[in-house]
Amino acid sequence: MKIVMTEFARPRLFPREPRRNTIQDITAAQFEQYLNENAPQEVLPGYAPFCTLHVHRNWTGTRCLTIPVTDANRHLLRSAYEARNRSELPVLVRWFEGVEPPVAGYLVPILYSAEQLAKEGSPIEGDFGIVGCMYTAEPAEIPMAPITMMRNALGVAEGGSGVPLDREAYQRSVEYWGSHANWR
Repeated sequence: MKIVMTEFARPRLFPREPRRNTIQDITAAQFEQYLNENAPQEVLPGYAPFCTLHVHRNWTGTRCLTIPVTDANRHLLRSAYEARNRSELPVLVRWFEGVEPPVAGYLVPILYSAEQLAKEGSPIEGDFGIVGCMYTAEPAEIPMAPITMMRNALGVAEGGSGVPLDREAYQRSVEYWGSHANWR
């Protein structure tokens, strides 16, 4: 099985100007190489048949992607309308500023099959493409953000995957993201 970095994920995980809330201490090529040379500790099912999650112990200095919202840090939450790239519509997002999350225990790359990526207009030279990565304290999935679920349900034309909204999964997502936020 060959895993490759997608052009969608590269700027999000390895931006030209490094940010503290992205993967640390390695390049995109080194990340791809590691995933191809090291078996995951566990493989989790993704939100659709074409999606899979590979759980790896964190071998970098990458920090947890999310932290709990508390009375002590709520005043550090910020929000804005943003798009992930030029072709997508901006959506409301929120994040912390001025926090120092712990180093993640696990990196959980999100992989899409080559067939799905071709369907979305992003063909790859491999079996699976990296479309994202979760940086977690535990070897588990962070629920997909509610807005990402909605975008996926809108279809490929709006930057999604075309997977219909799962109401129960959406409710679990709202529960998690109502008490957690990303940071910058």
